[in-house]
Order: sequence, then structure tokens, then C-alpha cells
Amino acid sequence: MHLILFLVFAGICLAGAVNLLLQTHPINSALSLIVVMTALAVLYLLLGAEFLAAAQIIVYAGAVMVLFTFVVMLLNAGREERTLGSFAAKSVGFPAVAVILAVIATVILRVTNLGAAHLGMGPQSAAPGTVDNSNLTQLSQVLFHELLLPFEVTSVLILIAILGAVALARPGHAEGTAAK
Repeated sequence: MHLILFLVFAGICLAGAVNLLLQTHPINSALSLIVVMTALAVLYLLLGAEFLAAAQIIVYAGAVMVLFTFVVMLLNAGREERTLGSFAAKSVGFPAVAVILAVIATVILRVTNLGAAHLGMGPQSAAPGTVDNSNLTQLSQVLFHELLLPFEVTSVLILIAILGAVALARPGHAEGTAAK
């Protein structure tokens, strides 16, 4: 059953990613990205990482994608023009993708016993009166003790980026009026 669910949601994730690349309107691309984020959350659930699944839905599919959609609508971006691409991108990009896929296939073929129990992400329960040493406890210790400053600095940078996008999108901020 897990394999069937994995294949279904991996297919949904890949289809959403391909649709993201093929869309010409930014709002449709953002909606495709939400599909990808939700499918990834289900894949996290299948691995037994409930916290990562909830964080994926709340933070990425919820907050970040609402922010992207808000900024795209605020900037009033229209359809993008399709080009055939540059020769350099094609001559370097396709071999690079082939090399990356070969490296990933080599790693997958060499590693055995992939699963939730091997990765330490399976469901764990602590006996009453003992210290819970689960992944969630370890993650919160690292995130809110050792990485608190980078965590807060990142949130301030995101806020500054939002304010910059709003300032650039305000009426009368065209290139011709900026010189006056």
C-alpha cells in the first residue's frame, strides 16, 4: 500500500513540477507549485516524518505560496514570452542534467535498506517518565537554540523583500517617472 501511495504522489509531484515549468502565467505556476508542495508533504507522511509534513503544508504551501501569489498579483505580471533559449544554456544544461541524474542513480543503486526505520524517522514513543529523544525534540533544540539568530535574520530578510516588492509595485514608480 505504501508503494502504491508513493508512486501516486510521486507522479503527482512530478506532474505538478512539469506543469510549473510549462505554464506561461505566473499565477498558474504558483498554483502548480502548491500542488508540488502538497504532494511532498504526503511523501513526508509516508516516511513517518509528521512534523516535516505539517511544516511543508503550513510554511511552504500556506505562507510562502500565499506570499508569492500576493506579490505576483501586486506586480500585475502578465504572460511571459517564450523563447527558444540560448545555445549556451542548451549545450551546458542538458549534459549537466544527465550527469546529475547519473549521480543520483548511482547513489540509489549503491545504497540499500532505504526506509523510515533506517533513516531514524519512524514513529517513536517514549515510556512514561523518560526523556523524549525524538527527532522533533532534536530538531527544536537545534532550530531554537543553536540556529535562533539565522532563523530570525531570515524572517527579517523576507520582510524586507516584501516591503521592497510593494515599494517597486506602487503606482508612479515607472522608469520614466523615477528620473524626475
